[in-house]
Amino acid sequence: MATFAIKSDKLVLPGGIDGFGFLMVEDGKFGQVFVDEPQGVRIVDRMGCWVAPGLVDTHIHGFMDHDVMDCDPAGVVAVSEGLAHHGTTSWLPTTLTAGVDDTQNACASVCEAQRMQQEDDGFLGAKIQGIFLEGPFFTEEHKGAQNPRYLIDPKIELLERWQEAAGGLIAKSALAPEREGTAEYITQATAAGVRCAIGHSSATYGQAAAAVLAGAKIVVHTFNGMADMAHRDPGIVGCAMTSQGVYAELICDGLHVDPVVVETLVRAKGWEHVVLITDCLSCGGLPDGDYFIGELPIQLRDGAAYLKNGGNFAGSTLTLARAVKNVADWGIVTAEQAIRMATEVPARSLGMGDRCGSILPGRAADLAVFDPELNLVETYVDGHRIRE
Repeated sequence: MATFAIKSDKLVLPGGIDGFGFLMVEDGKFGQVFVDEPQGVRIVDRMGCWVAPGLVDTHIHGFMDHDVMDCDPAGVVAVSEGLAHHGTTSWLPTTLTAGVDDTQNACASVCEAQRMQQEDDGFLGAKIQGIFLEGPFFTEEHKGAQNPRYLIDPKIELLERWQEAAGGLIAKSALAPEREGTAEYITQATAAGVRCAIGHSSATYGQAAAAVLAGAKIVVHTFNGMADMAHRDPGIVGCAMTSQGVYAELICDGLHVDPVVVETLVRAKGWEHVVLITDCLSCGGLPDGDYFIGELPIQLRDGAAYLKNGGNFAGSTLTLARAVKNVADWGIVTAEQAIRMATEVPARSLGMGDRCGSILPGRAADLAVFDPELNLVETYVDGHRIRE
């Protein structure tokens, strides 16, 4: 494999922004950063551009007409390939509320997709870093686009069954704190290495806080799929804002959450605990029209997906690169902070900072390069350049 150096004055490194340097890429891995130009290697000049770690999407259902719930390994691989063209180099295939067997089959298909990726020496796509179980442990009132037919109480036996089918890939599991057996599930899942998240819930502040005390560390797409915060009823949103060490997911497409509200959350928690996600559906990257999310019909119009029955948001068609640009363009955070909210912060929220989200020697050379206005220029996967 080729050895080259990327020259930039905006290298997004773990300790901060390197004002000028040459980032070595050797045999698909990151090397050292040098101030002086290395001799005998090709120089890729990206002066003025943000050279960042590849983006990490920890909540995404599909892309380009492929959905995790299709239970099709080849489709999951196709999503990985499509995401890499949009700056994302690591992702968590995300399920929807479905029957027990369908969820098991979806987990097995992701496991097989990862195996296919790892055995293909020429594979250039976003790496599967785990599975996110978004459901079925939710409540009816704030089900959103989750199918109410399959909503059930959390049971650790189900997680163990699905984890076996997934080959150990399940990294995050979401649930509504008010459901029976929540505390026991969170405690046992956390002990098994699965991060628990709260959402699609009517929980009070007290119920949400109890889930956090039991070990839940993430709030699912904050503000969406939960009651509005009120001055006498803070609910899950209030818990997200005030709980130390809890990470809050945000869909920053300008539709799901108003930018002013985004700024309110970032000010309350600090950008270091706000995770940019897409919650992108299989209709991501496709034209407006009629589609399905699981068994539910949806309509895609003007960049947003809505349930045909009821008109609620069903999810987004956002790319993570666009979310980075949005949150910076809105003046809420700096460009550097926006990039970190889509790289090292999501990786850290799941304890995956040792394998993605940062530029460190010896790591896979996965990069996202942005122009000065934070438009995505190119992606690198294992040191191979992929055009947007």
